[in-house]
Amino acid sequence: MKILIIRFSSIGDIVLTTPVIRCCKNQITNAEIHIVTKKIFLELLNNNPYINKVHTFENNINEIIEQLRNENFDFVVDLHNNLRSLYLKHKLNKPYSSFNKLNIKKWLYVQFKIKRLPSIHIVDRYFDAVKSLKVNNDGKGLDYFIPKQDEINLTEILPSSFQNGYHALVLGGSYFTKQIPEKKLSQIIELSNKPLVLMGGKFEFELGQKLFKYYPDKVFNACANFNLNQSAYLIKYAQKIITSDTGLMHIASAFKKEIHSLWGNTVKEFGMFPYLPDEKSKIHEVKSLSCRPCSKLGYHKCPKGHFKCMNEIDVSSIF
Repeated sequence: MKILIIRFSSIGDIVLTTPVIRCCKNQITNAEIHIVTKKIFLELLNNNPYINKVHTFENNINEIIEQLRNENFDFVVDLHNNLRSLYLKHKLNKPYSSFNKLNIKKWLYVQFKIKRLPSIHIVDRYFDAVKSLKVNNDGKGLDYFIPKQDEINLTEILPSSFQNGYHALVLGGSYFTKQIPEKKLSQIIELSNKPLVLMGGKFEFELGQKLFKYYPDKVFNACANFNLNQSAYLIKYAQKIITSDTGLMHIASAFKKEIHSLWGNTVKEFGMFPYLPDEKSKIHEVKSLSCRPCSKLGYHKCPKGHFKCMNEIDVSSIF
């Protein structure tokens, strides 16, 4: 059976589809698993042994419509469920199923704080989309496969003080209201009993350098210096991961790490909390704020101007 799984973006969401990919491959007789995603996310899937072929596009799904039609899929599993994936399903004209994004219930929670969301992780909601294929969750968690060429020599790269163990501290976030404020980052560094590898991309590099200037003996700025697979390698060998609601949080879940996640404008009730992490993991949040959640995604500044959802988190409980 030839199956196409749709998930266009982003890092965390794609990592969260890996249990469905694995279980479809293992539980469907003679399954041939294809994935369609944006080209910038190819490295997330290219080394997955449960995938037969990854189809990518730059900007427009029309770039690969004919390529996908020629594959003559037996079934399409839509784990993105937006207008673009609807268009693709229409063009392929094959039997399909889609996962429920629960957007109305999320809207009710954000706008009126009416809680109608089920207490279920998005991974398990993804599995609802493959029930008709008689595929079940095997309970083994998320997958992340690092190619040999992206394994890095930690003893050569990291300072000697890091050789007895380190924590990973994620600086980034897709929106400002998901990011850990600089003041909180400084508090975390001061409280940590281990040196910290600062994780992020090019947009976090300057902040990483600033923190390194303040704490030169306690931090290593890995922001923008490693590709995603190499960053995942640093995550894999960290003793503890401290992060906001980010894609690296889900990569850490794939390695069953101890994760301390700080939640700003988003909430775990949306179903995107760490999936099957180490039992010591903990969610840190300010539960009493009437303005939270203010968005299912995030903002480039706090709508209220105070950013209490992050600024009032007690980071001492991480340690």
